[in-house]
Amino acid sequence: MSTETPLFSDLHLPEPVLKALVELGYETPSPIQAQCIPLLLDGKDVLGMAQTGTGKTAAFALPLLANIDLKLNKPQVLVLAPTRELAIQVAEAFQAYSRHLPNFHVLPIYGGQNYGLQFKSLKRGPQVVVGTPGRIMDHLSRGTLDLSGLRAMVLDEADEMLRMGFIEDVETIMAETPEERQTALFSATMPDQIKRITKRYMRQPTEIKIKAKTSTVENIEQKAWIVRGANKLDALTRMLETEEFDGVIIFARTKTATVELAEKLEARGYRSSALNGDMNQALRERTVSRLKSGSLDILVATDVAARGLDVERISLVVNYDIPTDTESYVHRIGRTGRAGRQGKAILFVAPRERRLLKAIERATRQPITMMDLPTRSEVTQKRIESFQTEVQKVLEAEKLEFYLELVGQLTNELEISQEDMTAALLYMAQKDKPFQLPEEPVRERFSDRDGRRERGDRAERGDRAPRERGDRRKPEGPLDTYRIEVGREHGVQVKNIVGAIANEGNMNSRFIGDIVLHNDYSTVQLPQNMPADLLKHFQKVYICQQQIRMQKVDEAGTYKPRRRSPKKRDHRKG
Repeated sequence: MSTETPLFSDLHLPEPVLKALVELGYETPSPIQAQCIPLLLDGKDVLGMAQTGTGKTAAFALPLLANIDLKLNKPQVLVLAPTRELAIQVAEAFQAYSRHLPNFHVLPIYGGQNYGLQFKSLKRGPQVVVGTPGRIMDHLSRGTLDLSGLRAMVLDEADEMLRMGFIEDVETIMAETPEERQTALFSATMPDQIKRITKRYMRQPTEIKIKAKTSTVENIEQKAWIVRGANKLDALTRMLETEEFDGVIIFARTKTATVELAEKLEARGYRSSALNGDMNQALRERTVSRLKSGSLDILVATDVAARGLDVERISLVVNYDIPTDTESYVHRIGRTGRAGRQGKAILFVAPRERRLLKAIERATRQPITMMDLPTRSEVTQKRIESFQTEVQKVLEAEKLEFYLELVGQLTNELEISQEDMTAALLYMAQKDKPFQLPEEPVRERFSDRDGRRERGDRAERGDRAPRERGDRRKPEGPLDTYRIEVGREHGVQVKNIVGAIANEGNMNSRFIGDIVLHNDYSTVQLPQNMPADLLKHFQKVYICQQQIRMQKVDEAGTYKPRRRSPKKRDHRKG
């Protein structure tokens, strides 16, 4: 067998999928992709031991897409994911890879989303369903999700589902699927309960172990910004204005994105150019030569185009789009800090990509410092300092006698002071790039339910799996106590409550306070001022087959039940 790394075109994927990969800038499969894709294409079961950041989503999504019958409008592939963020991320990957497959539909299903919307989408017959275990269980109980035609099932990050208390739900769901279906299971570790699933529900799986490569980059300062609020382009230009740099490489995911971003930066006054695989060798060499000579400051590049690039001027690398695997990240930031020089790297991270951020930290053996977007005042101060420098240069290099006389003449004729004249001239000189940025809107938010991180969460980098009570950190800020109608007699554990609240409320587990288990009910502390619609949603959530009917406990510790308390049920309402 050849030891050379294959190309995606060597893996017998269908032409529409390969076309999408080319447009997305993919060229060489990662090790787990190279090993998994042929096996899954052949219909075999796969047991993959791999960390986040090794490219496992494409490892199962690409071959399963190739085997889908687009004429059948019913679920043929089910992917179980431990969190809402991962479910959305996997669904988006399927959507991107299938852009040239007509009549293909993928549906993410997770807690916190409107049931009515999910009912309508399921009726349309998606071929791929990606969901969290709790919400998939709900739809199975209601009869709104039909898995009778399922051909393949994927358990993504199985050990995370175990830690979050979902493994029993996972087994229940697997028991509802056809026995002859294909199964792929991915897990960073292999606890006994996961091994039991592989033996019980998988058919002679081929085991693939991928050890994430680790690299040390001590001479590169790494920072990350969680994408929220501001437009990414506006955020990038703020950073470029306040960071000290010589030459810059900005990495974008696609060839089209490199051209668009370079043009937008050019329009904002930066000397920038795209560098991608569509450029011929002569143009590529000319562009790199301009960067080396200093006539160009910024390259906007794809991963493939920048491989092997060594330009001494590059002191800053910006990951405008996060790479799909840790190896690509190491290659990217390696464009700076070369030959012992100091470098800096900034990574843009969407909230749902925090798991990949953690994987990158492990791969580089370095913590990545979270950064805040430069403020209006910081940008203003930087612009004033730059203007000051330019003024000083003019004073030292130019003869200004004529202009001094002209200022005196104009102030007399207009009957204004020299201060007013100076202010007017400053405005005219900077009106295309004012010293002050527009006012920023102030937003109040309870949690990261709308996709943006809550204030006070600056130090958090990654969605940590809920842990047992004694191991969880005390949340900051005031808390309210809520009663939920599930207790020890129902078999509930702390991890069940944490997992359900974190997923159904799209809430990081660090915002959940003390949980006290009683015989027939429990109490949980949550941040004050919970939105009414979120509390209403929690009242309908099930834990251990009990509707929790969450209600706030007042300051005196008194619980006031609702007027019409529904009867307890030992099953989920259909």
